[in-house]
Amino acid sequence: MVLKKLSLNALVFRTQVRPTDVAAIGRIVAETGFFSIAEVAVAVELVAERLSKGAESGYEFIVADDHGAVAGYCCYGEIACTVGSYDLYWIAVAPPWQRCGLGRRLLVEAEQAIADRQGRHIYIETSSRSQYAPTRSFYENNNYEIAATLKDFYGDGDSKVIYRKIVRQG
Repeated sequence: MVLKKLSLNALVFRTQVRPTDVAAIGRIVAETGFFSIAEVAVAVELVAERLSKGAESGYEFIVADDHGAVAGYCCYGEIACTVGSYDLYWIAVAPPWQRCGLGRRLLVEAEQAIADRQGRHIYIETSSRSQYAPTRSFYENNNYEIAATLKDFYGDGDSKVIYRKIVRQG
């Protein structure tokens, strides 16, 4: 078996989703092993929503494309009734691309896109379960701070941790 060396330089970052991205993103989210079947369905639904409604969907995407295959993606959108606050809904990287810096690159691309849209704050929600410790470390290592913790939000012993980063001063 020959291992292919993966390079971020080989990727193209695009903001338009394609019909083939629906299945690819569903597969990537499922392959991470972090998400339930229902959560995978939500990730797929957001891609389909963007395809059917365009910008009116409120969902923006950055897709890391490896010669036609999705290596990773993120989805974000402005929070309704706010001035410049955005949610980062999803960020997921295909297993072969994990630990290559792609997650960080997608996060930086999203931060820049949000700042370019006059965004001020980015919010990210995740679970307090031990399985998500690497996820929380990832956000903390990228200068996100805990803004709130909602105790037992997802279930007993499973709190919602909300991170925030200021990308532009008001």
